[in-house]
Amino acid sequence: MGLSHHRAHDAQKEIMIDIQLSQEEIRILGALMEKALTTPDYYPLSLNALKNACNQTTNRDPIFSYDETTVQKALDSLKDQQWVWESKLGRVTKFGENLSKKANLLPRESIILAFLMLKGPQTPGALRSRAERVYAFKNLEEVHEVLVNISEWNLIQQLPRQAGHKELRYTHLFSDPTQNKVNVSPKPEAEINSPVAFDVSKIGQLEADLKQLKSDFEELKIEFLNFKSQF
Repeated sequence: MGLSHHRAHDAQKEIMIDIQLSQEEIRILGALMEKALTTPDYYPLSLNALKNACNQTTNRDPIFSYDETTVQKALDSLKDQQWVWESKLGRVTKFGENLSKKANLLPRESIILAFLMLKGPQTPGALRSRAERVYAFKNLEEVHEVLVNISEWNLIQQLPRQAGHKELRYTHLFSDPTQNKVNVSPKPEAEINSPVAFDVSKIGQLEADLKQLKSDFEELKIEFLNFKSQF
């Protein structure tokens, strides 16, 4: 049975269409969604824990260094929009997210969306690997099914295929729409044939690939150290 058959909340999905958040709000909401699923014993998060989650150097792109004032200001905005809730039951105020509940997302959908918010545009293969701690997708087809469902709710969109790459990438739609639009209009023939334009494009792609390799290396290093510490 497809994931779409688990749904009976079309009316709820409509509220998601025009959500526009700041960079700080996206990072905070994504971090809360991630931690709710990967470290549920430590969720909801205190202000300090949330700041640290936002400033992680793994599974984050770009890497930020927010202070508590920045995080608190974004939290106040998210609370006003009812995307974040606050608990004052203990000695320390803690925060949780409402997006997963309002959109009625399953854990596998929520973690995919969270990583798109935390690490930017990604391929289904990369998302499958990062989501493994929460949900072990059987294959890429299952990842595609989740992505199709979320895209139908106007939460994410598929990006045009990059030259020289087989896999498509997906991005979230919570930031300024002008930042997500990709110009797919045909380029003038003179520009296509220009060796200068070609070289700039190649350099940009190489820089992006190198950045991704560095990020993946850091994640592998941390996983190895965690594994080593068990012995």
